[in-house]
Amino acid sequence: MSDAKLRELALKASTFSYSPYSKAKVGSAVVTDDGTIFTGCNVENSSFGGTVCGERVAIWKAISEGHKIIKKVYVYTEPGWPPCGMCLQVMSEFAHPDLEITIGDKNGTVKTKKLKELLGEAFTPDYLIKK
Repeated sequence: MSDAKLRELALKASTFSYSPYSKAKVGSAVVTDDGTIFTGCNVENSSFGGTVCGERVAIWKAISEGHKIIKKVYVYTEPGWPPCGMCLQVMSEFAHPDLEITIGDKNGTVKTKKLKELLGEAFTPDYLIKK
C-alpha cells in the first residue's frame, strides 16, 4: 500500500476526531499482514484517562476483526506529531521492531521511522511468555 493512499485514509480518519479539549485531530491507518487497512481517529473524554489515540483505535479495530500482525502504520496530525509512548507500546505487542511508522503533517511533509527507533527498549510479550 502506498504512503499516498495511507495518508489519504489517515487524513480522512482525522476528520472524525472527537477532540473538544485538545483540538488536536489525529488520524491513523494501519496495514495488517494480509494487506487489510484499518483506520482510526483520536477520541477524547472529559476524564482524560478515558482518551484514546487514533493509532490505538486503528490497531484495536484490526485486532477486533481477527488480525494480529501490524505491518505498517501511518499517522497524520496537522503539526506532524509522532505516536505517543502508549501507542508505541501497543504497536510493540502486534508488530516487529522493524515496523515502519510514517508520520505526516498538513504540509505533506513525511518522515518514516522504525518502531525500534521510537521505542528502543520495548516491553514485549517475549518477557512474559515462558519458553
